[in-house]
Amino acid sequence: MNAHDTAPVPPPGCPAHGSGARVPLHGPEFAADPQAYYEYLRHYGAAAPVELAPGVEATLVTDYAAALQLLQDSGTFRKDARRWRAFNEGKVGPDSPVAPLLAYRPNCMFADGADHLRLRQAVTDSMARVDTRRLSRSTEQISGYLISQFGSRGSADLLGDYAKQLPLFVFNELFGCPADIGDRVMFGISGMFDGVNAERAAAVLFEAVGELVRLKRRKPGDDVTSWLMQHEARLDDEEMVHQLALLLGAGAEPLRNLIGNTLHRLLTHERYAREGGLIDEALDDTLWENSPMANFAPHYPAVDTELAGQQMQAGDLVLVSFAAANTGPALKASRQAGSNRAHLAWSAGPHACPSKDPARHITVAAIEHLLNELPDVELAVPEDSLTWRPGPFNRALATLPARFTPVRPGRRGEAGPAVAASGQEKPASPARPAEHKGMWSQFLNWLTR
Repeated sequence: MNAHDTAPVPPPGCPAHGSGARVPLHGPEFAADPQAYYEYLRHYGAAAPVELAPGVEATLVTDYAAALQLLQDSGTFRKDARRWRAFNEGKVGPDSPVAPLLAYRPNCMFADGADHLRLRQAVTDSMARVDTRRLSRSTEQISGYLISQFGSRGSADLLGDYAKQLPLFVFNELFGCPADIGDRVMFGISGMFDGVNAERAAAVLFEAVGELVRLKRRKPGDDVTSWLMQHEARLDDEEMVHQLALLLGAGAEPLRNLIGNTLHRLLTHERYAREGGLIDEALDDTLWENSPMANFAPHYPAVDTELAGQQMQAGDLVLVSFAAANTGPALKASRQAGSNRAHLAWSAGPHACPSKDPARHITVAAIEHLLNELPDVELAVPEDSLTWRPGPFNRALATLPARFTPVRPGRRGEAGPAVAASGQEKPASPARPAEHKGMWSQFLNWLTR
């Protein structure tokens, strides 16, 4: 046997095949079969050279133990993206497709040390005040509204018509967005993640959040925005805008994917239907095997260092593959022994997801209500015809076509407490251009008519 017999073979279609180039985590080939790529990357050791977009190089940590070490070592591995050497040297430009999620912003995700502790504590304390009963009521009302829009058709795209919309609606309610501001928040977040005029969409989002901050300064309410503003950390207006944009944007997209991926699992694995009532188990299995944030947690070594035998230079971009770590050999024994929540899907260390409990609660409530309303829902196309959205960070379906027995539009849920956070009982008349008059206004009208 010679060296060529044991050399790793890139997955079919991988542009790195035989070239010695970095392994690309973009394009339809990676999206179609990421596990084949992770299996290949493991041959490099605990970390591997990857390309996130054309010309954007990174090191991807694929080993569970190495990932935990990185996530918990905030002295060696920093979050402040102003350390990103390739960006500072102009090798990656602000117009790169991955720049919106990686370039520095003054929020807790990109902060270290005392700055991070102060901002993070404000976020964590504010999110901890969310009442689960209110969250359940809001999720059920919003779910009912969305189902009423497609239920009589007998078919729907459960991604575009449901999983994509529901988190944005729930977050608008939690953060106290009145109609006009809520419409623009939804427009901005959708545009940023869908890549539809992303620069303008980001500008719309930040303008809307800025207005929300000014509104809550004048008229605080019973909502996350007001709680964050009242926190002893005393965030100024700029800090408020950036924390809120992070929570709204970075919260909505992974939650959309978690709802969609869990629905996909329920519709494609017969045992959940056969055994019944296993939404929580399907959710955990999804977090293990199809994590909505597959590769993220950008870090930068503060000095030249070594991680699990891999040499890294100060300012290198290093990411964690939650998907590869969760499905690697090291965790198989742990999962088989019954430790069903030892995965890294929520990240770990000081920057672990601050909204894990609300996200889980929303996902279970959204799926439970959908299945109660549409008990015979099933996949409308062969499973192998489904396509996954390309990109290095998210694991998300493009569509999830389903069919079911048509249902007559039901009565709307009780209004009142669920819309109190918007600061109004009836939506204000939008004074914005036509594209901003959208779904949040329609939902508030539906609740209050």
